Amino acid sequence: MSAEARLAALGLDLPSAPKPMANYVPWRIGGGLLFLSGVGPRRADGSSITGVLGADLDVKQGYEAARLCGLNLLANMRDALGSLDRVDTILKVLGMVRGVAEFGQQPEVINGCTDLFVEVFGDAGRPARSAVGMGSLPRGIAVEIEAVVLIRG
Repeated sequence: MSAEARLAALGLDLPSAPKPMANYVPWRIGGGLLFLSGVGPRRADGSSITGVLGADLDVKQGYEAARLCGLNLLANMRDALGSLDRVDTILKVLGMVRGVAEFGQQPEVINGCTDLFVEVFGDAGRPARSAVGMGSLPRGIAVEIEAVVLIRG
């Protein structure tokens, strides 16, 4: 089953591709790779999940924030490539989690994104990954995620 068909079977509608908040582009293609800029957990209405993991938000809420980031990354993939079916493999994901100093469940939070990628792309959606803690993120968002994708030849 193609990625676009899986997305439809999951009943997921992608949001419109997020617009950059500063002086950068949402994606670049080079050498058969798609480099995706970091995105936050923007909802369809334009609002974002904000807060600090371990203080304002729990792991489940962080997971949902990361899943929203994943949906926004998928929207940028489709915008860049015309179709998710052009994605060969999700190579690398960097997930940044805004948390209190003692918060150590960044991997469980970022699973919200990578679980989504596996749902859509199967094993090709399981990336090499880093999940790190941050003291702050732009506009107070709880999670930011970027990715590198191999484009189908």
